[in-house]
Amino acid sequence: MTIFTTMSKMAADHGAINLSQGFPDFDVYPELIGLVEKYMREGHNQYAPMQGVPALREMISKKVERLYNRRYDPDREITVTSGATEALFAAISTVVGKGDEVIVLEPAYDSYVPVIRLNGGTPVFLKLKHPDYHIDWDEVADAITDKTRLIILNSPHNPTGAVLGVTDIRALTDIVSGSNLFILSDEVYEHIIFDGVRHKSMSMYPELAERAFVVSSFGKTYHATGWKIGYCLAPEKLSREFQRIHQYVTFSSITPVQLALAEIMKDTRLYQDLPVFYQKKRDLFLDMIETSRFKPLPCSGTYFLMLDYSEIADESDIRFAGKLTADYGVAAIPPSVFYSDGQDNKVLRFCFAKRDETLGQAAEVLCGI
Repeated sequence: MTIFTTMSKMAADHGAINLSQGFPDFDVYPELIGLVEKYMREGHNQYAPMQGVPALREMISKKVERLYNRRYDPDREITVTSGATEALFAAISTVVGKGDEVIVLEPAYDSYVPVIRLNGGTPVFLKLKHPDYHIDWDEVADAITDKTRLIILNSPHNPTGAVLGVTDIRALTDIVSGSNLFILSDEVYEHIIFDGVRHKSMSMYPELAERAFVVSSFGKTYHATGWKIGYCLAPEKLSREFQRIHQYVTFSSITPVQLALAEIMKDTRLYQDLPVFYQKKRDLFLDMIETSRFKPLPCSGTYFLMLDYSEIADESDIRFAGKLTADYGVAAIPPSVFYSDGQDNKVLRFCFAKRDETLGQAAEVLCGI
């Protein structure tokens, strides 16, 4: 079982407040639910086209062009997938084969490495630098060999909340320029970014976009993680090969939900307002735990907050996460599971994509420890 399954089960078993797994405990937009029902009742219940329904691909294309000034052809360069995890699987499988090396920056989302190994590749692990979790680009450059095939990036970053900046983009461009390297950019939290920072999508930079698979997710944007709809943007040649994998994994995703998402995307305010919505929750949670002995680390994006517990206990993060769940009634994720060597910085990851009442209840417990 993944750590997400383990901690959510433990939270349920102990009746704990679940700030571990990354899903909201508030409702999906009512109008979006109404649109799904509408399209179901209108009979849109059969297979969608393999690449995704045309209306949704067209709306994705328009959104990306509006935000990042790059147009992806909706017929040739956009693929709708059954969640971002499927898109990550297909992208890695498209370019990684036996003997290939893949740069993985840790802590890393737990789906990357199994797919690399499944395809015969070798993950090359580099660490983001605690406590702000920045990338040491000199280390990245030194790790590149003639076997390196792919660099995996994630911004805004899960679990740390770090985001890529202009200097990161410059360093990455210098590294890949003139090479045969590909980039997989996991951007599922693209709209959850704070303090006036602009998301640096690979789509914005022609030299990076031409070699990049850009993955995003509707689940994070529209509070509907259980619907499992994501997508991948890539140049035509890469998309064509990507779809050779995708068609034999899920073939297509649920039709009425795709049509509903296409329609609701016309209201651009829903994703444009998301940074303010989640920044308020981040700041509220920070205010609520201000008197606790937990120390918050910087959080510039995602709906996760890393809290240092070193003043409270000297236990491993796995052990302390279990104790916090079983004895105190709040579940969090121990980030050491996202390191190949189990690096333990004495921090836990908390999800603040919750109702204010839920955050208040959890904060009361944390302040009492």
